[in-house]
Amino acid sequence: MDFALNEQQEMIQSLARDFLADEYTDNVLKAAVTEDEYNAELWQKIAAINLTGLGIPEEYGGFGDFLDLVVVLEEMGRVCFISPFFSSVVLGASTILEAGSEEQKQQYLPAIAKGQYIVTLAITEESDICIPEAITVKAVQQGSDYVINGRKLFVTDAQASDYLICAARTEDSEDTERGITLFILDINTNGLSIKPLQTISGDKMGEVVFNNVSVGDDSIMGEKGNGWSYLEKVLQKANATRCAEIVGLSRQALNLALEYAKERIAFGHPIGAFQSIQHRCADMLIDTDGARFITYQAAWKINEGLPAARGAAVAKAWVSQASRRVMKSAHQVHGAIGFSEDHILHYYTKKARVAETGFGDTDFQLEQILKLY
Repeated sequence: MDFALNEQQEMIQSLARDFLADEYTDNVLKAAVTEDEYNAELWQKIAAINLTGLGIPEEYGGFGDFLDLVVVLEEMGRVCFISPFFSSVVLGASTILEAGSEEQKQQYLPAIAKGQYIVTLAITEESDICIPEAITVKAVQQGSDYVINGRKLFVTDAQASDYLICAARTEDSEDTERGITLFILDINTNGLSIKPLQTISGDKMGEVVFNNVSVGDDSIMGEKGNGWSYLEKVLQKANATRCAEIVGLSRQALNLALEYAKERIAFGHPIGAFQSIQHRCADMLIDTDGARFITYQAAWKINEGLPAARGAAVAKAWVSQASRRVMKSAHQVHGAIGFSEDHILHYYTKKARVAETGFGDTDFQLEQILKLY
């Protein structure tokens, strides 16, 4: 495959890069980390330049394909972007595209594309593992309605969302992949409560509790009991886009290290003149480029509709390990200043670690790769 960006992707990349450079400075990042809610004004600006429609088909008000979306997520990683973009445009929109009926697509996707709706996905529970066995939230049928009880954890941007897609178990089966059903419901539904969770990176996550939450059967997405088959494809997209974010984070950590190595003087010379620093920076570049190539290979397979489970798992495992090496070397180049509150580097390190663990860390992905052989 050709790893070069096409003309449209280059235009989208430039649009995202210029916008983020103007609107998302280091001061805005530091404020986003400490604030409890996302920046609504910034979100409207993102919607105004149509980035919230990326990856959504044109008939639903969007434009571009999955690779275009990956390009933008990489640029967002470069600035350590904190917003509901990933949860709504990747998780929410992808789940609706995979599992939603035509009526549901018409109802939600145009509003997501315009930035009017923020939709997130609630899968993980206490174990924080994305496997069917870990889904224990129950939805019991009562007449034409379903009553949902249980708790979801680490739900990205739950408190900022307008709608939430919940994976619940509607029947018990020896085959744990069977019996999982997807429900989409208004965040203000009676019995549903959200508690914000503290994160090291400033990303907004929530604990969602369902206490006798009653929803109609029109809220079911896809076939009843067949929800996991849709989630598998959504998780592939989630891991590929998380990899793109990590690549952007790693690239910026490398840039920060290079700038510091040119400026920091020791023994009468910039520290970048020392071979040990040069070797570290060279290794960081190799890891970053390798991570980008394997990410785009997985994203290309997803975009082309090819089997991508193994490619997405390999990418997440390798990119996560490469990111750890890059961040470690960046801190070694910076010395103690990289850990200080005043410097920006530690924000990138923390966000990379959160992105690594989301939807399956390295060990989890390696186990999935073994199962796929």
